[in-house]
Amino acid sequence: MALGFHLRPFKQKTRYNSQMTFDSSNFIKSQTRRPGVYQMFDADQQILYVGKARNLKNRLATYFHSSGVNRKTAALVSRIDSIDVTITETETEALILEHNLIKQYRPPFNILMRDDKSYPYIFLSDGDAWPRLSFHRGAKKKKGTYFGPFPNASAVRESLSFLQKTFLVRQCEDSFFKNRSRPCLQYQIERCRAPCVGLVSESDYSHDVNLTQMYLEGNEKKLLKHLETDMDRKSEALEFESAAKIRDQIAAIRTVQSEQVIEKGRGHTDVVAAAFSSGEGCIHILFVRQGRILGSKSYYPKARIAQNASDLLSDFLPLIYLDGQGRPDMPNEILINIEIADASLLSAAIRQHVGRKVAIRSSVRGFRAKWLELAETTAEQNLSAKLTSAKTTTERFESLRKTLNWSIKPQRIECFDVSHSSGEATVASCVVFDESGASKSNYRRFNIDNVVAGDDYTALRQAVKRRFARLKNGEGIVPDVLLIDGGVGQVNVVKDALSDLDINTVEIIGVSKGTSRKAGMETIILGNHENREIFEPEKPALHLIQQIRDEAHRFAVSGHRQRRDKKRQISLLQGIPGVGPARRRELIKYFGGAKEVRKASISDLMKVPNINKKVAEAIYTALYKN
Repeated sequence: MALGFHLRPFKQKTRYNSQMTFDSSNFIKSQTRRPGVYQMFDADQQILYVGKARNLKNRLATYFHSSGVNRKTAALVSRIDSIDVTITETETEALILEHNLIKQYRPPFNILMRDDKSYPYIFLSDGDAWPRLSFHRGAKKKKGTYFGPFPNASAVRESLSFLQKTFLVRQCEDSFFKNRSRPCLQYQIERCRAPCVGLVSESDYSHDVNLTQMYLEGNEKKLLKHLETDMDRKSEALEFESAAKIRDQIAAIRTVQSEQVIEKGRGHTDVVAAAFSSGEGCIHILFVRQGRILGSKSYYPKARIAQNASDLLSDFLPLIYLDGQGRPDMPNEILINIEIADASLLSAAIRQHVGRKVAIRSSVRGFRAKWLELAETTAEQNLSAKLTSAKTTTERFESLRKTLNWSIKPQRIECFDVSHSSGEATVASCVVFDESGASKSNYRRFNIDNVVAGDDYTALRQAVKRRFARLKNGEGIVPDVLLIDGGVGQVNVVKDALSDLDINTVEIIGVSKGTSRKAGMETIILGNHENREIFEPEKPALHLIQQIRDEAHRFAVSGHRQRRDKKRQISLLQGIPGVGPARRRELIKYFGGAKEVRKASISDLMKVPNINKKVAEAIYTALYKN
């Protein structure tokens, strides 16, 4: 299927000495509070600055304060035309990616380090009977395994100190090690087994090295299982002192660092993720070279007939990888977040185009799955920023005016939706949009009670009456348009509810999905015009309606889940086989609450004292069913 779009990075153009400026207000409202990296561009799409943040929303907001901004920052802000963000799992990963981007692009507003030092690693030597752990920076020429990178030298030294206390693998220089005749101080303070003078066997030392390697590779589950087995064996043999040491190792390992995915493996890979919503799409690419994410880029294709992210991706990939003479940095594999029907055909075409195989995969594991998750999250975040931009929303409001053949453009739209689970914990939502986008401070939720389970009509009537009774009494602004997710039945219910309140100035619009239930095939119902139907609304108008409807649905569902979980919280852990009062207390103490227990995996549950695999599986199964 040919979607017929062209690639166009999303721009919010800044015209100097004019009234057009970067729409910082709506951009900040759409941002996440997760860690990540941001890249600022000028009107010519030249990169100005790269930064990292623990909380992207808070950090980006500091650039646009009305006062207290220094001259250098003000000069930077005056030139911003657009901002791209890349979300990461941790602040450490954000710092490493920031470093890589600065080295590659050398932005004018960044401080460029003259020595250009590389990040430090932990090095585990290989090829001798007594491997050594050490700090490493620079070219990786020695034979052994390199773990990292770490954000700075102090992080490496802290990790080395932990490893030395936990696993007792030597860290001394080879020259010092070879010339010992008696144990050094590290042996006396129980940070080394003194292999230099033969106080430990090669097999026992190799065991310690293997444990160290498992820890550094992030195989926490395998390592803990191995240690727990050793501890049980020592206890059964009445070697309680040895068992206690292993117990201390297990406790210490629970503080392991999170897995780093910004640099991992040796892949030469493009990671491509697509997001699609309300007729708009975003595709985000992470460029991984030699296992290091060197950069990223977001595209906003004009897809006029795309129905979903898979359609968008199917036509995007050929434009990137079959264009012209082929890219000089063509990857060895392309990871995609959504399976596409013609992946094998595209792979064959790329092979013919560039003369070698380039695999296209959507099902991957480990750190490559983490890459895909980062790219997908970033695509969704950047698409959200585009959809909430003032320019996009204004254009869509104008399109709605034309579609409805109104002389005046609506200024405020409200939308209702109802959510429940088989009638349990029914919640109705009301979201508000104006030409600036979502007005989240005016969102409202209504807990619906005293209705027959599953009676959405009565629930909708109750929510509308409660909302507009307050508005009629002066508690807020009466909207121009009331949008209802539903057909003629829902529209008539709302008309009757407003009629009971003697409100006749609000235009009621229903949006019916029709028999196909597919996005893009909706029918608009004008409730104040004898339910007149519009079968082919303008695309921007329909996309606005879809966006508002989807937001109302999201807000209703989240409210329903909160109400349902609160109701179930008391009995969440009760009735699970093998989980009595003592174990419930341990679970709550370890995770901090029943909701957090519900988020835990089986391996996480097994970390709780007195919770073995069988009990963990029983807890996980019981909570999963709920």
